[in-house]
Amino acid sequence: MIEKLEVFIALAKAQHFGKAAAELGITQPTLSAAVKQLEDQLGVMLVQRGSRFQGLTPEGQRVLEWARRIVADTRTMRAEMRAARRGLAGHVRIAAIPTALAMVPRLTTPFRDKHPDVTFSVLSRTSIEVLALLENLEIDVGVTYLDNEPLGRVSAVPLYSERYQLITAAGNRYSERETVTWAEVADLPLCLLTPDMQNRRIINQHLQEAGARVTPTLESNSMILLFSHIRTGKWASIMPLNLAETLGFAEPIRAIPIVEPDASHLVGVVAALREPHTPLVSALLYEARRVADQLDGVR
Repeated sequence: MIEKLEVFIALAKAQHFGKAAAELGITQPTLSAAVKQLEDQLGVMLVQRGSRFQGLTPEGQRVLEWARRIVADTRTMRAEMRAARRGLAGHVRIAAIPTALAMVPRLTTPFRDKHPDVTFSVLSRTSIEVLALLENLEIDVGVTYLDNEPLGRVSAVPLYSERYQLITAAGNRYSERETVTWAEVADLPLCLLTPDMQNRRIINQHLQEAGARVTPTLESNSMILLFSHIRTGKWASIMPLNLAETLGFAEPIRAIPIVEPDASHLVGVVAALREPHTPLVSALLYEARRVADQLDGVR
């Protein structure tokens, strides 16, 4: 039953029989047979069939909710038993918004010092993708905004408040200022994250509230690429203070606080809302709380 539920979850995510089969490493007939067997066992149609995948039936949508819960609980049980036998070990899958990637080592490094048999994979994703990956059981935890857009049903540990700086080369307009306003920043040649990023939506919101509108001269989903353009001396950007500090901006790059307003948005670690969490997720959430306490002590 568990294997069939995992197949069904994969199909619901891919919304395509062939793609789901490829992701699972099985043939399409094998996948179709597993779904049909699950339907026979439950006595309901789960998938609207035609020449191609046409979506889930209402019963299929409800079964998908149960499937995610049952598969997650089964994985948690297995992980807990492994931890009881061997101690904490395994692989942690993390997805983080680009502006928070520089903070991830604050979690992973001390965590692995305590648990050397744990490995990590870290993905850069939009806030919407982080939540979708959590829901589909494709990651264990995410690092994303907590207070700007709906999160849904998650456990959340606040880490830090993101504040915003104008990042520009020395000698450029406003580079010698102590602060700069959102309205003033809008007049500069800006390179910003792409509109699918929540950071960009936050920046757009604050610019609009200041009565300004910005048309960036360059957009990218890579913070490193944005910084590379700033270093040419021809571009400026808006980045969180914590990211600027982590990257270690120095001359000839200036980081200038943006005020009117001095905006901040909360970033934290999120995990699927279920109890109990796997031992790895529980330990990582504990580590996140410890890091948050450290950051509070620094401020």
